[in-house]
Amino acid sequence: MQQLTRSRTGLLAIILLGAMAIFVVRLFQLQIIQHGEYVARAKSYQQRSFVMPATRGEIYMMDGKTAVPVVLNQTVYTMIADPQAVKSSEREKIVSSLREIAGGEMLENVEARLANEKSRYEVLARNLTRTQAEVLKKKDFSGILYQQGSVRSYPEGKLGAHVLGFVNAEGQGQYGVEGGLNERLKGTDGMLRSVTDVRNVPLTVGKDNIRVEPKSGENVVLTIDRNIQSFTEEALQAGVDKAGATEGSVLVMNPNTGQVLAMANYPTYDPAQYGKVQDPSIFMNPTTMGAAEQGSIIKTFLIATGLDKGAITPSSTYMNTDCIEVADRTMCNALRGLGGVTDIQGILTNSLNVGTITVGRRLGNGSQINLSARQAMYEYYHDKFGLGEKTGIEVNEDNGHIYTPDTAEGNEVRYSTMTFGQGMTLTMIQVAAGFCSVVNGGQYFQPTVVDGVMDKTGVLTPSQHTSLRQTVSAEVSSQMREMLHVARSTTWLGREDRAGYMIGGKTGTSETVRDGAYTQSETEATYIGYGGVDHPEYVIMVRVAAPGKGLNLEGGLHAGPIFTDVSNRMIDYMKLAPRN
Repeated sequence: MQQLTRSRTGLLAIILLGAMAIFVVRLFQLQIIQHGEYVARAKSYQQRSFVMPATRGEIYMMDGKTAVPVVLNQTVYTMIADPQAVKSSEREKIVSSLREIAGGEMLENVEARLANEKSRYEVLARNLTRTQAEVLKKKDFSGILYQQGSVRSYPEGKLGAHVLGFVNAEGQGQYGVEGGLNERLKGTDGMLRSVTDVRNVPLTVGKDNIRVEPKSGENVVLTIDRNIQSFTEEALQAGVDKAGATEGSVLVMNPNTGQVLAMANYPTYDPAQYGKVQDPSIFMNPTTMGAAEQGSIIKTFLIATGLDKGAITPSSTYMNTDCIEVADRTMCNALRGLGGVTDIQGILTNSLNVGTITVGRRLGNGSQINLSARQAMYEYYHDKFGLGEKTGIEVNEDNGHIYTPDTAEGNEVRYSTMTFGQGMTLTMIQVAAGFCSVVNGGQYFQPTVVDGVMDKTGVLTPSQHTSLRQTVSAEVSSQMREMLHVARSTTWLGREDRAGYMIGGKTGTSETVRDGAYTQSETEATYIGYGGVDHPEYVIMVRVAAPGKGLNLEGGLHAGPIFTDVSNRMIDYMKLAPRN
């Protein structure tokens, strides 16, 4: 019996010793081996990371010499849930409160989001106003956080919409400078890692707290003058309506700096209501995108090329005919019946296609637009004037295209049509920037819509505007200014110009392409010109179109009056004193 008792006691001792050994081993495992793991797990329940959104930079336009904000930030709140911390008894109350207070700001499937206990972060509502957020905060729901942010506000409504663009729901800039300068505007988000209390509220102290401050985006000042933009948009809409057209665009530039003063398009949209737009194609800026054939305004570049190359002089003449043979094609003037000896001025004034083809031939052997003539045209059109190449402006733009002279497509026929603005695709900004150099003394400036950056104290650091290259000589530029002035002033277009000013321009009428072929049943109208006193102070380019409407629009009749309207307003706004 004693032996049995001792045996049982020994067994019990062994069992106890074994249990103690297991306990010690487990304790060692927990406290030593797995200590870090469990500490980290505990922290994961107590520690949260919060994004601290950067403040997006504001956008300014000029108001004369003063920069005024046209894109601001409006404070909003995002409602966020930690489903693991939300009480199941409160889920229904949270949903009903959101429906009552947040309305349209409430996201879809909120019930499912709250029930997703595998997640620690679920967005319930975005863009809550301060009032909405405060009302919801008073409900004191467990596991609910409110993150402050901002949305864009456009106090000027539709003004300059295509210049500005908009910011989408993900906070990314789209189109205009919002898209083109998104990286500069958006700034860099900060981060807060904090220990939270039982209600998931961040504690302000603790060695595990980390705070990286956000870096605000740049405040960008545009070259656009809100007053010029406003009356240009007004003149454009009135002109489009009067022409019976459906769309149009106007560019106003400072030819001496490359600064864009106005960039107007019709129809347009409200950046604050971009989500209500039915046709997203309206977001595209026709002045920088949608490269097209620009018509007879390109004769300006061809004649400037001929003068600068010494192939012609302002007094050069040729025998004008209604039509001319080019390879296997017959090309004709739009204006017939002006046969006989004609000078270079007559080419511009009457927009004679035969004349520009003749000038193109004189760049070569005189009888055809041969390879050397085509190379000269390409050198000036593409390399000097920047046609068919992105300009580098700060908004979305197309390349356009000019066929090189050493390709099958870059043949004599095509280059003959290129003398009067067909056979190549160009953007308005390319043409306007190149034209600026033709009339400003021969200096090419990269077009820009950015005037500089404004710091927090309101000090503007201006951008530098320097000439990139010489396109034509100062003498040729002077000759072109005079010829363009005569082309305008000796026709009905100049009758409405203010007396005492140097104003010149060129009409353009471009046939449209339907089913791969040119049609004369529908045309687009363009006009480009300059204005000033002793030297050009502004350049204006106009385009009017009605795609698919079968309208024959003419540069002089339909685009020219819009130029006149804007030009006269520019003289008044800039307070230009006339010549005595």
